[in-house]
Amino acid sequence: MMGLFIDVEIKPQSCEAGCRACIEVCPVDIFAMNGDQVVSLEENEDECTLCDLCLERCPVDIITINKLYATA
Repeated sequence: MMGLFIDVEIKPQSCEAGCRACIEVCPVDIFAMNGDQVVSLEENEDECTLCDLCLERCPVDIITINKLYATA
């Protein structure tokens, strides 16, 4: 299950093990470690403020934030 409004995708095969940049910068705790890979916490995805801090800090550009709603 994903969030109702936001879906955060991470390409785990590309994540630099132990980087944690997205975890450290996210103001709403969407990310966590699962072993040596970063994962998104689906139950927290709708808390995303679309600040893009995780996108800016990711050194390997593996995070995608999908808006699941239409804007006018």
